Amino acid sequence: MTKLAIHGGEKVRSRPFPAYNTIGEEEEEAALRVLRSGKLSTYLGTWHDDFYGGTEVQALEREWESAFKVKHAISVNSATSGLYAAVGALGIEAGDEIIVSPYTMSASATAALIYGAIPIFADIEEEFYCLDIKDVEAKITPKTKAIIIVDIFGGVHDVEAFALLAKKHNLALIEDSAQAPGVKYKDNFIGTLCDIGIYSLNYHKHIHAGEGGMIVTNDDVLAQKLRLIRNHAEAVLGAKGYETREELHNMVGYNYRMTELEAAITREQLKKLPQLMQARQNNVTYLNEKLKQIPCLKMPRIRENSEHAFYIHPLQFDADIAQVHRNLFIDAVKKELPRTLLREESEVLLSYGYVKPLYLLPIYQERIAFGEYPFNLSDVDYTKVKCPVVEEMHFHTLITHEFMRPGMLKEDMDDVVAAFVKVWEHIDDLRD
Repeated sequence: MTKLAIHGGEKVRSRPFPAYNTIGEEEEEAALRVLRSGKLSTYLGTWHDDFYGGTEVQALEREWESAFKVKHAISVNSATSGLYAAVGALGIEAGDEIIVSPYTMSASATAALIYGAIPIFADIEEEFYCLDIKDVEAKITPKTKAIIIVDIFGGVHDVEAFALLAKKHNLALIEDSAQAPGVKYKDNFIGTLCDIGIYSLNYHKHIHAGEGGMIVTNDDVLAQKLRLIRNHAEAVLGAKGYETREELHNMVGYNYRMTELEAAITREQLKKLPQLMQARQNNVTYLNEKLKQIPCLKMPRIRENSEHAFYIHPLQFDADIAQVHRNLFIDAVKKELPRTLLREESEVLLSYGYVKPLYLLPIYQERIAFGEYPFNLSDVDYTKVKCPVVEEMHFHTLITHEFMRPGMLKEDMDDVVAAFVKVWEHIDDLRD
């Protein structure tokens, strides 16, 4: 009789999974083109023709605008920088409140702190994991100025409900679509559906240049503010075109600039996005069909009229059926599987939960950011924040994995399924 690997048995698979590597000859030639030019960046942080970046940067921005059918695309050195710039462009000030998700990368919340605003955490939806519209509305106060919506895991937020809510309360919407480039709601790309949208280009996203980010907006004034914040705004105000524009008051800029190398590589990656997206969707369809034979697992849902980018493949675990805790079940599955090439430093790419709910981090529990600022402008007590859905998902229910990424063949995914099946078939051994 076979024995679980967690109990000393043989693994389902020992050979490493294939790497997720979308870099090819096209990106190599693009990088060489830049290197041969001798111009790795042509930005100047003062008023000049090069204030908006070099040839590759500007070409990427025009190509992104065309691909995503949006008026303005602004490149930056990371999606984190994009989030920070978005908050600044909206004119958020000290003591303002921004409603954010507790179940996302930390920058989606700390973007508020950079401008002295107060992050207010709302709960997530049980089925789609995005911000729950009802809890968001319950958290709105006279101090609320914006909502940062996250299209988490590559799924789409409740687009029309949030648009109506923002209009009702006169709130700005920032769309963090870092995990969902190229996904549509009806006929529109998400990321373009709010005041400002942000995408990520770091190494484990759908397309990447190592690091980098793209900001999109259809608002001319916001676009200009974003370009200023990206490149030392204070050094440009008062120069040509910026002498008397009242909407550009109190502008302080940073160095959020993308290099020519990153832009050239991203231009080639952008061409590959449709087929990379299709590969993820096809792989998830395959895995869903195979994994649904396991009674304690629930497959993900896709919101009506939406696509899904499947940055990861989220599953839900039913402990009442399994009669063991999710963590033990996943520990057993992980023992049956190997690591992944180019990610050897990481554990097996299978996790219980996602990130720790952000309001539980010390920065919020202890209310310390820049000294006591900006928390001393608010009486919010993060020790009393309760988001029942996110806590249930993180500590008990949600399973996430990355075995649907392009490069995984059906035989690779079959090994993943075999590991789940083996553990399910030996569930009594875990119960003991």
